[in-house]
Amino acid sequence: MNDDQRHAAAAALYRAERTREWIEPVTATWPGASIADAYAIGQLVTDMKVADGRTIMGHKIGYTSAAMREAFGATEPDYGTLFDDWFLDDGARVSMATLNRPWIEIEIAFVLKQRLAGPAVGAADVLAATDFIAPAIELVDSRYTYDSPEGAVIDSIADAASCGFVMVGGGRAALNEVDPGRIRGTLLIDGEVAESGSGAAVMGNPVNAVAWLARKLADFGVAMEPGHTVLSGSFIAARPVAAGNTVAADFGTLGQIQVSFTD
Repeated sequence: MNDDQRHAAAAALYRAERTREWIEPVTATWPGASIADAYAIGQLVTDMKVADGRTIMGHKIGYTSAAMREAFGATEPDYGTLFDDWFLDDGARVSMATLNRPWIEIEIAFVLKQRLAGPAVGAADVLAATDFIAPAIELVDSRYTYDSPEGAVIDSIADAASCGFVMVGGGRAALNEVDPGRIRGTLLIDGEVAESGSGAAVMGNPVNAVAWLARKLADFGVAMEPGHTVLSGSFIAARPVAAGNTVAADFGTLGQIQVSFTD
């Protein structure tokens, strides 16, 4: 893609988010789009949002499980930028009218106290930079009218790694108190267990995912800053939600989060 095409794709994605008038996937409109194009488009959307007064609150990581990468043809995880108006309170009621094709994931959020940046970031750097971890629900959504199987990875990267909304629970723990890889979480939909898993499903340990993100962001001259929230990746399979559903995530001693969906 040339610069004009990248700007057109970014403008279309941002317009779709603002108007809720969904668009065809990037790879359907520009079949030659590459992963490099996708990251450039994602950064252009980020720049547009910042110019409009929105605040970067952190990042999310997708495709953290080997099974998900294999299913979608990804060779590594991807990431998206989180903004202030994507964060909802625990217990929120979300209208389906604000959503497109929503799915629910549960994961661990890392809240940073120090800047985390550079091509050599490792697990020890993540441990030192993290203020605390907290339970989180991610409402996965996209700005597209449909998924393009052939271009799933490229389309996801361009579209903020398919993030819709984020809820962070009130429970917290320091990384010297708990190993994120051993934390278990259960997703309940209308009181019934839908999925369960542990942090070890996320690249062996969610700490590894955050370290990967820091190194990947360094390729684009981007850093994670103090106060940023990092969604480290889901350790369950995403599940669809519909109007009338009440969803809860139970992380044991780390706490619970709940969200419900209305018409």
